Amino acid sequence: MSLFSRKFWKPGTEAPDSALNELRNHILYLLEKYQTVVIVGETGCFIDLIPQYLLEAGWAEKGYMIGVTQPRRVAAVTVASRVAEERGSILGAEVGYTIRFEDCSEEKITKVKFLTDGLLIREIMGDPLLKKYSVIMLDEAHERSLNTDIILGLLRKIQKKRTDLRIIIASATLDAEEMRDFFNNNETGDKSKDTASIMTIEGRNYPVDIHYSLDPVPDYLKCTVETVMKVHNSEKEGDILAFLTGQDEVEAVVRMLIDEAKKIPRDGHKMKVLPMYGTLPSSEQMKVFERTSRNIRKIVIATNIAEASITINGIVYKESYQKLPLATVPEMQRSDLAPVVLQLKALGIINIIKFHFLSPPPAQNMVRGLELLYALDGKKLITSFIGIRGRPPPAQNMMVRLITSYRDKGRPPAQNMVRGLELLYALDGKGLITSYRDKGRPPAQNMVRGLGCLYALDAIDEDCNLTSPLGLQMAEFPLTPMFSKMLLESKACIIFSGNFGCSEEAITVAAMTQIQNVFVTPSGNKSSAARSRRKFSVEEGDHVTLINVFNSFIKYKKSSKWCHEYFLNYKGLCRAVEIRHQLARILKKFNVPLVSCGGR
Repeated sequence: MSLFSRKFWKPGTEAPDSALNELRNHILYLLEKYQTVVIVGETGCFIDLIPQYLLEAGWAEKGYMIGVTQPRRVAAVTVASRVAEERGSILGAEVGYTIRFEDCSEEKITKVKFLTDGLLIREIMGDPLLKKYSVIMLDEAHERSLNTDIILGLLRKIQKKRTDLRIIIASATLDAEEMRDFFNNNETGDKSKDTASIMTIEGRNYPVDIHYSLDPVPDYLKCTVETVMKVHNSEKEGDILAFLTGQDEVEAVVRMLIDEAKKIPRDGHKMKVLPMYGTLPSSEQMKVFERTSRNIRKIVIATNIAEASITINGIVYKESYQKLPLATVPEMQRSDLAPVVLQLKALGIINIIKFHFLSPPPAQNMVRGLELLYALDGKKLITSFIGIRGRPPPAQNMMVRLITSYRDKGRPPAQNMVRGLELLYALDGKGLITSYRDKGRPPAQNMVRGLGCLYALDAIDEDCNLTSPLGLQMAEFPLTPMFSKMLLESKACIIFSGNFGCSEEAITVAAMTQIQNVFVTPSGNKSSAARSRRKFSVEEGDHVTLINVFNSFIKYKKSSKWCHEYFLNYKGLCRAVEIRHQLARILKKFNVPLVSCGGR
């Protein structure tokens, strides 16, 4: 067995344990020949080495950068840290990361930048053609978040203007052919003129023993604890990773395992039990990557956040009693799309319905959306949303066709879904049908709800254009549209016919609500934590409670000791202070004065 430490590996030298090293030249060849490369990498193939190959091959020269997106903040931070360590550089210099409200990179120094997909969208707002990037790599693209789907559509448009921009789409479970066809700009039928290609990389496989439960498990939380303890008591080396379905389950199992750990004798093999889930404070998430001493076994209880993107060294045993998940539905197909619409409008996408998304909606969803369009009304709104080239039909005729085509037989079977598209054809002719069937987009129902929300907030007008200045300013905030509107209007908040300026308080609420778990509830001291929380609570509601917490934190000079005494998340509150400063700078940019209502 060869000894190999990725920590001391240098790009360009042989890395025996990496499947990518053997295919390095092929990866670089494909990037030279094709605009888009879809990489399907099996577990163990070290896809995170690709940015280093690109860096060594000169893709970050002449002022360019290599951008790598991750679906989660913790993944962006940990992968950037690992790559910086492997290259022997300081994090934030040659290799950096950018997540919401935190930028650990230097504009003229950083060559490889890891960032969340949402941050890449915000960069596109300021740099529509991504001129400072030579390569954009989308990792874990199969997760299909709202932001991922938006980025896929935007990159497709950008590539038509920037043929020199290279796109890498990487995943272990991706529908590679669908993604390749989406980015392939070859319309001639001649495969030699394809602009996208697929590459499959085999990972290094190791022998794995799989043990199944013989009978159905009535209480899988209890069984998780029992299995962890059985492995801990019978096996000598190796950390344990157990998967569960949600935060509540993770915390419940962690509490049970901590109780079990207390029963271990002093001379016994100790356990360090750690939770891992998306809303956990970053400082707590990072603990799972810390090494433990030989006489302590690390046990990580996690949601699916640990299934991809991040690597926890030392894990030997994995356990999962999860319920079988339902078929994954892209977030674009089921979410409130008001933030999406606002972002697309700010990016200059005029005809949203023809923006190329990857996932087609069911036909009945499109018809439902058109019903909502009629309910919102406005021939102008309908015209702008659908992109009609001529005059729309009379509203009453449209509704008759909607009712007949959609409600005639209740929920239509697959063969009858086409009838719902008759309306689309009547509204726009072949153009809309072709665009609709070419590549899908989110259900119109969801898109219209987003438009309705923005219209109610005065962010868009009857023609679905961003209002000036309110809508344009709202798009600048890294917040939901509701919070953005609140901040911009807070300087003159009318309450009970009185004019109260409250932008100071509004910006505090906006910053504090970006923090998960402001209050800490230790499993063994819940009653004390509840008493401490009541000292800040008021009848006026949670928002005023958060203001009280923030003001007290500032009053006591951001003391970690004070936070510990009152069971508050110190790291989270420090982050809230930073977020508040950033939001204040944006308000200052728009000449919004910071005024306080003085507790009125």
